[in-house]
Amino acid sequence: MPVIRSADARRTETPNAVMTTLASPTQGATALAQWRVEMPADRQGPPHAMDTEQIWTFLTGSATVTLAGETLTVRAGDTLALPADVPRRLATAEGFTAVVASPSPSHAYNPDARTPDGACALAPRDADRLLPAWIA
Repeated sequence: MPVIRSADARRTETPNAVMTTLASPTQGATALAQWRVEMPADRQGPPHAMDTEQIWTFLTGSATVTLAGETLTVRAGDTLALPADVPRRLATAEGFTAVVASPSPSHAYNPDARTPDGACALAPRDADRLLPAWIA
């Protein structure tokens, strides 16, 4: 069984969060990815969807999640099951740390096939689907 050392964890920084890959197919796993998300206070990710289910467990802080038009609040200790192909957006006032698990590959995309205003360079463009670095 492979051991992935903390020194080998891959960090990907976006304008809104830092994702640290704990395990993925490019780091010894075969079908799953697991990563830590650290989002500082007063940030929000872009609206997007993923083509696989994701499980988010919040270790610290809290977030507001818009999921298919419904607004949910999650706090430290809560686990969020995000279904595949459902539009989502995460935001936080106080910041949070979460651990996320997902099948890999798992592709991000814009549900309306339009790049949101202000999307960072790592976000999918228009109708493209993209495998985020932290899941690869």
